[in-house]
Amino acid sequence: MTTETATDLFEAHRPVLLGVAYRMLGRVADAEDVVQEAWLRWSGALRGDVREPRGYLVRITTRLAIDRLRQIKARGETYVGPWLPEPYVTDFGDTVPDTAERAVLADSVSVAVLVVLESLSPLERAVFVLREAFAFPYADIAAMLDRGEPAVRQLAGRARKHVEERRPRYEVDPAQRRDLTERFLAAAADGDLEGLMALLAPEVRLVGDSGGKSQAPLRVLQRADKVGRFLVGVAQRSVPGLSVRFLELNGGPAALILSGDKPDSVIQLDVAGGSVQSVYIVRNPDKLRSLAAA
Repeated sequence: MTTETATDLFEAHRPVLLGVAYRMLGRVADAEDVVQEAWLRWSGALRGDVREPRGYLVRITTRLAIDRLRQIKARGETYVGPWLPEPYVTDFGDTVPDTAERAVLADSVSVAVLVVLESLSPLERAVFVLREAFAFPYADIAAMLDRGEPAVRQLAGRARKHVEERRPRYEVDPAQRRDLTERFLAAAADGDLEGLMALLAPEVRLVGDSGGKSQAPLRVLQRADKVGRFLVGVAQRSVPGLSVRFLELNGGPAALILSGDKPDSVIQLDVAGGSVQSVYIVRNPDKLRSLAAA
């Protein structure tokens, strides 16, 4: 295998590797670091015996992501306020033509699922991502993780049950989510409490992630009256020069709020039954850097 061929192979699989690493870590910069380390190992490896490059590269990436997760947990880092995954641009384009496969990938990278995955062990998270998002056979996952297949099946069952019990059920129709997002932003910007209340589910949740580095609620707000009053209050303190750009983040429509040309926040909604069930607001500037050129 020539160096040029090895580079082409790696680049062909980069989107999958980045997808695995991001779902494992919930952080774009960490995922990119892991993929870069995977490239260094791939470029320096003896590739003559590699019969299936995709599986080999996913194995390297998964193990590096597990190591990174364990390091983070070992450091016992404390996060100020609620935690949300770093917004991740998802544009499957023509790379995922199958509608069912596209839906699975979008769901596995959604904010709601990634928040639940944070509570899994690194091994459980790896098995869940490889099996549920990328449909790797149990035997292949076992080889990647140096575990027996029965143990991997047990990990998969435990992780799947954990996620199913804890993740909310939402509709994934992008057109409906986009429409509700536009109406939600218009009502919030106008300080229209009545209009907001008509869009919010009675037990709606607002989760704001600032990391203690910008203004956002330090606790999850729940119930339509509290969420509505908070949003109207924010509108009354609005900053001039803000603009909105819509893009696809974490498998669904989202609003990127810009102050000039600098990302200020990301707002994404979960929708069910025609009402807003969850409002996610990311304002941690460290998590918005990758969107500067989006």
